[in-house]
Amino acid sequence: MIARVLGRRGISLIAVAVVLILIQVWMDLKIPEYMGEITDHIVLNHSDVVMQKGTEMLILAFGSLLVSFAAGFVLANVSALAGRNMRLMEFETVQSLSVEDISRFTAASLITRSTNDVTQVQNFIARGLQAVIKAPIIAVWGLIKISHSSMEWTAVTAGGMAILAVMMFATLHFAGIRYRKVQWFTDAVNRNTRENLDGIRVIRAYNAEDHQEERFDRSSRELLDNNVSAIKIMAPSYPVALAMSNFVTVGIYWIGAGLIMGITGQEARFLKYSDMIVFTSYATMVLTSVLLVFGVMRMVPRARVSYARIREVIETVPSVADGTITEGKEKGTVEFRDVSFSYPGSGRKALEDISFRVEKGSTVAIIGSTGSGKTTLVDLMLRFHDPDTGSVMVDGVDVRDFVQQSLHDRIGYVPQNAIIFSGSVTMNVNYGDGSEGRTIEDVRRALAVAQAEDFVAALPEQEESHISQKGKNLSGGQKQRIAIARAVCRDPEIYILDDSFSALDYKTDKALREALRRETEGSTVIIVAQRIGTIRDADEILVLDEGRIVGRGKHRQLMESCPLYREIARSQLTEEELL
Repeated sequence: MIARVLGRRGISLIAVAVVLILIQVWMDLKIPEYMGEITDHIVLNHSDVVMQKGTEMLILAFGSLLVSFAAGFVLANVSALAGRNMRLMEFETVQSLSVEDISRFTAASLITRSTNDVTQVQNFIARGLQAVIKAPIIAVWGLIKISHSSMEWTAVTAGGMAILAVMMFATLHFAGIRYRKVQWFTDAVNRNTRENLDGIRVIRAYNAEDHQEERFDRSSRELLDNNVSAIKIMAPSYPVALAMSNFVTVGIYWIGAGLIMGITGQEARFLKYSDMIVFTSYATMVLTSVLLVFGVMRMVPRARVSYARIREVIETVPSVADGTITEGKEKGTVEFRDVSFSYPGSGRKALEDISFRVEKGSTVAIIGSTGSGKTTLVDLMLRFHDPDTGSVMVDGVDVRDFVQQSLHDRIGYVPQNAIIFSGSVTMNVNYGDGSEGRTIEDVRRALAVAQAEDFVAALPEQEESHISQKGKNLSGGQKQRIAIARAVCRDPEIYILDDSFSALDYKTDKALREALRRETEGSTVIIVAQRIGTIRDADEILVLDEGRIVGRGKHRQLMESCPLYREIARSQLTEEELL
């Protein structure tokens, strides 16, 4: 997955960064050599050579600084590229997930994974990757440089590194457990925040602010406690690493003092002292490489957990797999054949033994009490779920065999809760695949059919007027009419209207149904509704109760043969209207 996230450009940039870091490390490791030479020439009183070598060492130091800046710039670009690609890949995957898959992750968690988790990985790439690449190179190269020197000095340095490495891996392991919980609790905080914002009217109406604050405080405190727990584990790391570096330096000098005192001759002692300075510089650089890792270690557990959470989303195989067929055998037909379906974890079937057929150009209505399975039936037509048994056929083809894009191209869907996007009226009506081929006249025609032209004409910029997110600046009825206009503008062969008239007054409902009947002549229309008045003129009415079809026929037939339908009708209509 890393190759997919970075792409060719990202991998190329990392390769450039590695080359720059190698150059920087080479420059850094040359400096101690110059220090040794300068010390030797000071002893020999060669001042001109000291100046020359000092100038060269200074140039190397500045060169190392410039190369470090260049490597940081390159990795910052890699970070931005990786963040963009991860968000795009997550978004693309979520678009292909079924309703069940999204419910398993939860919306709050998916938002966290595409924002906070991506940010954690980006921060690590931008700020920590340079140290992670640089540290092993310095450690290995530095150890090679000093391996030919005193075995005692090398043993002290290797021992210090081993202790630091053990402590680092232990800290990463235990901190990683806490940081995994931190991301879960971040999901909970986001979920509570979202619920609070979405339900602010109800919260205020019920004076439930204190209750919501209590819930938010509880999830925030859990997040805080886990953060503090992780920090407690991480906190001792850097001081211990710094102390170990000092202990190693003291050990080198302690052993060096003994070695120097055992040498006879002033010049030989000075040369050994010069070797000790050079060795100490290399040993300090090797230990500093470990300290570099400790410097970014706090980022590693969270970045690792965040990357795993992002990867979990990106590598999720949708439970509703795409088919291969793009064309149907019978245009405009819908058929259910012995379909049963139950939601995961539910002890009862939402639909059981459902069979019916809708011919092209006919209108079929579905009515039933709350929880009878009406919306579930619609979801199966759109293949938001797959049935447990039986087949759902559209255009004579099982929906499981359709390419989902081809299936949805045939359908104009208006959901139970009208979905309005932030943007203009035109964008909301002329929406989805094929929008570039439709004109403003198509939009106006759809608005007229949906009985929305009057209120749109009264808006400041008419069709180009801005609608806020979720249609907050529209009434419920206006949102439903915009959603109906969206389906009409698409001019599909099959209309599915899921309780799309519930917020309309009776006058608008009647006018819209008459206009829709003229507009959809020749198209198949499936209406889910609670109002008898909305469906009484349908070619066939299906009555659902507890997931089963308990009645079918026209209005008059059902009034005689179906007690449930008759009960619903009598609760809504007068005796005169029932006829």
